[in-house]
Amino acid sequence: MVSVRLKDGSERQFPEGTTLLQAIESVNKKLAKESLVARFNGRLVDLNQPLNEDGVLELLGFEDPAGQDVYRHSSSHIMAQAVKRLWPDTQLAIGPAIDKGFYYDFDSTHTFTPEDFEAIEAEMNNIIKADYPIIRKEMPREEAIRFFKERGENYKVELIEDLPEDALISLYQQGEFVDLCAGPHVPSTGKVKAVKLMSVAGAYWRGSEDNAMLQRIYATSFPKKAQLDDYLHKLEEAKKRDHRKLGRELGLFVTVDEGPGFPLFLPKGMIIRNELENFWRQEHTLAGYQEIRTPIILNEELWHRSGHWDHYKENMYFTKIDDENYAVKPMNCPGGLLAYKQNLHSYKELPLRLCEMGLVHRHELSGVLHGLMRVRAFTQDDAHLFMLPEQIIDEIKGIIDLIDRFYSLFGFPYHVELSTRPEKSMGSDEDWEVATNALEQALKEKGMNYKINPGDGAFYGPKIDFHLRDSLDRTWQCGTIQLDFQMPERFDLTYIGEDGERHRPVMIHRVIYGSIERFIGIITEHFAGAFPAWLSPVQARVLPITDRHHDYAKEVWERLKAAGIRAEVDLRSEKTGYKIREGQLQKIPYLLVVGDREVEAGTVSVRHRKEGDLGSREVSAFISDLQREIAEKVIR
Repeated sequence: MVSVRLKDGSERQFPEGTTLLQAIESVNKKLAKESLVARFNGRLVDLNQPLNEDGVLELLGFEDPAGQDVYRHSSSHIMAQAVKRLWPDTQLAIGPAIDKGFYYDFDSTHTFTPEDFEAIEAEMNNIIKADYPIIRKEMPREEAIRFFKERGENYKVELIEDLPEDALISLYQQGEFVDLCAGPHVPSTGKVKAVKLMSVAGAYWRGSEDNAMLQRIYATSFPKKAQLDDYLHKLEEAKKRDHRKLGRELGLFVTVDEGPGFPLFLPKGMIIRNELENFWRQEHTLAGYQEIRTPIILNEELWHRSGHWDHYKENMYFTKIDDENYAVKPMNCPGGLLAYKQNLHSYKELPLRLCEMGLVHRHELSGVLHGLMRVRAFTQDDAHLFMLPEQIIDEIKGIIDLIDRFYSLFGFPYHVELSTRPEKSMGSDEDWEVATNALEQALKEKGMNYKINPGDGAFYGPKIDFHLRDSLDRTWQCGTIQLDFQMPERFDLTYIGEDGERHRPVMIHRVIYGSIERFIGIITEHFAGAFPAWLSPVQARVLPITDRHHDYAKEVWERLKAAGIRAEVDLRSEKTGYKIREGQLQKIPYLLVVGDREVEAGTVSVRHRKEGDLGSREVSAFISDLQREIAEKVIR
């Protein structure tokens, strides 16, 4: 018998050789049905694996990221089996799970097109209905090479030949189909329910243009058709909300051939940008920050001193001034350090919170540039805080509260990750341990759920990353808090302590928006261009019905402008319905229609872009309500 401890702490005894799936079914049939893979003694394993040792068992379903990866990798095997059935001469390459789906690379005499998708999906559904057990097999390396050579699978042979001679090779079989794979997999093909092929593209074998060009079919899968339908709906919605498309249509921002990766903001886009920055300055003033501005270009020696030269120079731009080497800053922190050094500080001044809307430049390959989301020039809402060691926890907690205030305003839920020391880093193990423990303690004191992201910290310190979720359930990493013991040492920062001696301060780097440009791209898609009134470039537009209503329309327009409302008046000789439709396409929050009745009563007929006709309102009452909506930054 073997002893298995379950997640709830209970222990069960099972005969040796019982599979994990059989063991689960004997305990809870519903749980067995929902489980896709197991974590046994910390290792991901197939549910079909027999029990031969005592251990701790955790069951993973589709809601777990590891469960999703296994589910979709198993789906890729089903797609490969379907393709082999339809085009038997096809050779198989690789088929991993990726974010929201999977792909498989094929070498085939048949040229795959979207017209083939229906036939492939139909065959995949046949395989799913057959509910073939997915069985793991192992064989010596030489035997595995012969096995795949006999089947003409040259890419599999090449992969095996790269493995050590004494390696034991794992294969997975479902029906007549056998594939080279490390696993694990779901127990049977029937576990996969809803599949959809998405696109086809070319891909070089092993990513090298010296190798054969393969055909890559992208697809996705979900346990329920409703989940697949929801995902496909959100994909279509994302196309409509593409910030590049809306940026052009609404006159907010564009990218131009004359400056790839250097976005150009138009007047209406600058209104949104300025409102975001105004709110940022207001909140930072209340939180005790002081704003600075540091140079865009600083000499090369500074970047050697900061460590960026060793860790970041491939992403930097350089120039010469008076025969000296200079760099365009990729980050703001060295400038913040120089600002701190301009005065001798006392412990009584700390914490010192310096913030900056800092323009930075980073070299990105042209192939990864994407609207405002991936650019070469962007503005970080940076801040650098200098403090006593005993102030670290409270300062981190204060930043967490500030970040929560910002994200809650926009209606963004978020999750938090604690990123630890990367391989390429600087500083002692002791400093990293102290810094990591401080970040973790602050999260615990705030009662925040978080997960560990091993090895993804900055090169100078660990960090807390904030991943917000938009209206299409996509996540974006924006805010970050980085605790740094290294830069104060490298720049010889000091303060005068209570004892009259010089001491080293601790430093925090942090952003909230992350990048103003990227954040604008995110909220453009989040709101589908229908920004809340406080951010909308035009908050109200007056629409006279005929020419004889123009004077009253202009009077209302002037009253709106005098009240600080961003307003327009449409005096064109177009039908009212046409003007309303155009105003709605421009995502203007309020359209104010005026005709004979409104002129006589001194009112406006109010239409909201989402709620439709709100009826007649006295002008001053409408202005008062809109001012309150703007001041409270209501999302409507």
